[in-house]
Amino acid sequence: MPDSEKITINLGFVDLGRVDLLVQEGFYSNRSDFIRTAIRNQLDTHGDTVARSIERHTMDLGLRDYSVADLESVKAAGEILHIKVVGLARIAPDVTPELALQTIGSLTVLGALQASAAVKKALAERII
Repeated sequence: MPDSEKITINLGFVDLGRVDLLVQEGFYSNRSDFIRTAIRNQLDTHGDTVARSIERHTMDLGLRDYSVADLESVKAAGEILHIKVVGLARIAPDVTPELALQTIGSLTVLGALQASAAVKKALAERII
């Protein structure tokens, strides 16, 4: 599985030309390198705000995996998960839609969700 998510952005021609100029001058290896660096710089600038927000919303930061065993344990305990992740949430490919519905009450992912199409469809109304 890829360790990143592809996004699309629109830039004005002048801004794009300025990016290309910086690439041509050797400051960045390509446009993507420039864009990733710019995004990281902005995230660093707002790092404290992001950290406080994550703490306030009790979200997991980074990668969070949910296996069949994890969800079976939740089910056995009679609990329901309310998943909140900033980064990547992965629901194992062998998790059935039925098990997901029995154990996941809500799912908020700021970043990306990797799950089978069947699980995504089953949880569609619970994805916030």
